[in-house]
Amino acid sequence: MPLTDDADLDRLLDAETIAVIGCSTTPGKAAHDIPAYLQQQGYRVIPVNPFADEILGEHAYDALADVEEDVDIVNVFRPSEEVPEILDAVRERHAARGDATAAWLQLGISHDDAATAAESDGIEVVQDRCMKVEHRRLRG
Repeated sequence: MPLTDDADLDRLLDAETIAVIGCSTTPGKAAHDIPAYLQQQGYRVIPVNPFADEILGEHAYDALADVEEDVDIVNVFRPSEEVPEILDAVRERHAARGDATAAWLQLGISHDDAATAAESDGIEVVQDRCMKVEHRRLRG
């Protein structure tokens, strides 16, 4: 079951490093402004976007598998139909490295079957929730 309990969401917000799949170079887009907000709150934001070299002053990686740093949460700004492939990459990374213990699918993004499969491999999944909204609500 995807995480919905406030205590669980708040616990996930203790993360330090967030890889953002679909991070945008365009200010004004949620996929840019929300990672920028998270960065301003002290999180290390690692952009994953094969069409950019740098976003928010950080090197942008082509794929999650290319990220060298340990990742706590994989934050997803891609359409729901891409979620199975993305969560497969999270599962592979988690199995190989032991990091990427959570996936956070932004508002409007969900895929129950892929989330269930990821959870069976020990990955906590949040679906259809904005990380910025939840951070503001829970951390004020």
